[in-house]
Amino acid sequence: MIQKTVPVQIQAIGNVEAYSTVSVKSQIGGILNRVHFKEGQDVRKGDILFTIDPRPYEAALKQAEANLAKDNAQLENAREEVRRYAELVKKGYVAQQQYDQIRTNAAAFEATVNADKALVENAHLQLKYCYIYSPINGRTGTLIVNEGNLIKANADTSMVVINQIQPIYVTFSVPEQNLSEMKKYMAEGKLKIEAFLSREDMKPEQGVLTFIDNSVDMSTGTIKLKGTFSNKGKRLWPGQFVNAVLTLTLQPNAIVVPSQSIQTGQKGQYVFIIKNDLTVEDRPIIVGRTLNSETIIEKGLQSGEKVVTDGQLRLVPGVKIQIKDKADGK
Repeated sequence: MIQKTVPVQIQAIGNVEAYSTVSVKSQIGGILNRVHFKEGQDVRKGDILFTIDPRPYEAALKQAEANLAKDNAQLENAREEVRRYAELVKKGYVAQQQYDQIRTNAAAFEATVNADKALVENAHLQLKYCYIYSPINGRTGTLIVNEGNLIKANADTSMVVINQIQPIYVTFSVPEQNLSEMKKYMAEGKLKIEAFLSREDMKPEQGVLTFIDNSVDMSTGTIKLKGTFSNKGKRLWPGQFVNAVLTLTLQPNAIVVPSQSIQTGQKGQYVFIIKNDLTVEDRPIIVGRTLNSETIIEKGLQSGEKVVTDGQLRLVPGVKIQIKDKADGK
C-alpha cells in the first residue's frame, strides 16, 4: 500500500472527428483540364486543386470587355453632344425638348455602360472559378472525377473531400452526473484529455476539453464532450475509435492498494493486513475509484500498512504468513 497523488479521471470510448470537412464542388461547368494533386495528399490552404477549361470564359470576358469599350465610346459621344447642345439651347438655337432628348440619350448610355461593367466583373469572376483552390489545410480523400470529364456547376456529387486533421477532434459521452463536477473544474482552467489508441498504448495523444454540449441526451442520460488535439504525429485519424481519459483534478495523499488485494465477503469489501508479527487481520474498507490496476481506499487503511496481494483464499485472521521475495518468487 502506498500514499500518492492520483488523478481524478473519467474514462469513455471516443471517436475521432476531422476538425473541419470541405466537399469541393465547382461553381461553373466545363471540361476538367487538370487535377493538381494525388489522392491522399496533404494540401495547404490556397493550393490549386483543379483547373477547368478556361477558354470559353476567356472568350466571354473578351466579349464583355469589347461591349464595354463600344458603349463607353457612345457614352463619350453622348456627353459631348450634351455639352454642345447646352450652349445652343442657351442661345435659343435649338428647342429645349431636343436638348432634353439628348440628355436622356446620354443617361441611357451611362446606364448601359454600368451594366457592361457588371458583366465584365461577372466574366472575370467566372474565369476565376476555373481555378479551384483548397479552402483549408488538410488531407484529400478519394478523387471522384478525373481529367477530361465534363463538370456540372454545383453538382450533387463533390469532386473531392478534404479533411482537416491538424488539429483534430475526439468526441465522447459521459454520464450526466459528471456534468456539475466538470463545470466546476473547467472554471479553474483547461481540462486535459488523453487519447489511447489501444490498451498497450504507452504514449497517448494529449488534448484539452473544448466543448460540452448544450443539452443532455435524454435517451441515454449522457452528455457529449469534445476535445481538441494538435495531432502533430497524425496518429489520430477521422473515424477512429480511441479510449478517452478526461482528467478533472489531482487528489493528493490518496491511499492506494493493488486492485487484486481487495476481497469481497458477506460484510462487504476487505483486505488482509500484515501485522508486525507476520500474522494477518481482515480489515473492512471503503473503496473509491480504480485507476489502471490500483484502487483508492477511502476509509479503513492507514499510510504504511501492508496488504496481502496473493493467496488470500488460503488465509484466515490470525494466520502467520511468509512474504515472498518478488525477485525470486520465494
